Amino acid sequence: MSTVAFHTLGCKVNSYETEAIWQLFKAEGYERVDFEQDEADVYVINTCTVTNTGDKKSRQVIRRAIRRNPEAIVAVTGCYAQTSPSEIAQIPGVDIIVGTQGREKLIEYVNQIQVERQPINAVGNIMKAREFEELDVPNFTDRTRASLKIQEGCNNFCTFCIIPWARGLMRSRKPESVIEQAQKLVDAGYLEIVLTGIHTGGYGEDLEDYNLAKLLVDLHKVEGLKRIRISSIEASQITDEVIEVINNSDRVVRHLHVPLQAGDDEVLKRMRRKYTTAEFYEKMVKVREALPGAAITTDVIVGFPGETEEQFMNGYEFIKKIGFAELHVFPYSMRTGTPAARMTDQIPEEVKHERVTRLLELNQQLTLDYSRKFVGDVLEVIPERPYKEAPDSGLLMGYSDNYLNVVFPGDESMIGKICKVRLDEPGSEYCKGTFVRVLEDDPLPLLKERAI
Repeated sequence: MSTVAFHTLGCKVNSYETEAIWQLFKAEGYERVDFEQDEADVYVINTCTVTNTGDKKSRQVIRRAIRRNPEAIVAVTGCYAQTSPSEIAQIPGVDIIVGTQGREKLIEYVNQIQVERQPINAVGNIMKAREFEELDVPNFTDRTRASLKIQEGCNNFCTFCIIPWARGLMRSRKPESVIEQAQKLVDAGYLEIVLTGIHTGGYGEDLEDYNLAKLLVDLHKVEGLKRIRISSIEASQITDEVIEVINNSDRVVRHLHVPLQAGDDEVLKRMRRKYTTAEFYEKMVKVREALPGAAITTDVIVGFPGETEEQFMNGYEFIKKIGFAELHVFPYSMRTGTPAARMTDQIPEEVKHERVTRLLELNQQLTLDYSRKFVGDVLEVIPERPYKEAPDSGLLMGYSDNYLNVVFPGDESMIGKICKVRLDEPGSEYCKGTFVRVLEDDPLPLLKERAI
């Protein structure tokens, strides 16, 4: 039996796509082995190019695979493969280069290499891609939550970002295909589906008379689906129509990830973001009216070229004013080929580091403040696994609909079921709770009725 090993760099979309590529190999009878531990017949490296460091890490991993088994077929895919195929082709031992499109042909290329041993570069012009690449994952290692990729690419061209060049322009998956896959995932036992993509909230911008709000409405027709989570949505994409659907929904969870990137209007303009802080704030007020008690999480880039101490502090105060439930903080990282990399007023690394530290301290405070609001409330938690810090303690851990990581006593038969859990003790990493009961097949109560 032939063996295949995978290594994934970068984001959650990449992880999803690696799983989808594994399905292709699995269907051909391959056995999956550990990239670090085992020698494989085929290595697939799914690369990242979001920063210059991503490129460098990708090259290191490719060389590691070639060293591990010089006889193996080495296939490189993903964003770095898309933007820099000639750089990868210069690494001796790389057999196949496929970018972020056309990966359904990987097995075909592997078979071709076995016969001809001639390197294949199958990277096309991603800017011409107009079709959504249908790659599905029928099951995930996580037994409770399934990701469902609904769109690809981005039309935004923020000044710090290379992604449009790596992923191409916005293209949405056909609605009937999304619904069909959602039903398959629910039939396979998943209660929660996370809608994911490169620019998820832009779903439908390239479709006629169809958008994210309409897709959410149609997903409510999927029988047995209990929770719908949107992986990420831009403030400008939270339309009144989306808010209305969320407001009336019994399945869209009380959690939205809305990337802010900067809390100062001048910095936002230099980043070429499509909103002001005032517009962002107004949207968050509307979200909280529709989803009382919602967890709003965000991404922040610190030390963008030209960011003064005053602009950083404007952002710091704005983040406090919004009261995010969690921050993902990134120091600005120069990406060759983007307008921001050519800006002259780059911020010294030590200044970035110091600002990141301040925001991470604020993040701890924010997550604790958010979880405190729910002490004494009974939340709905889907336990995912035994408590990882003490697997034999009789404790389970999982997420509530409003994205609190809750640890509570229970047995493994509860994993994957919706449990009522009273929150007893707040925390910035996880909260502690008391098990109340398992909700068998009763429908979830309307989110509005659970308003705090």
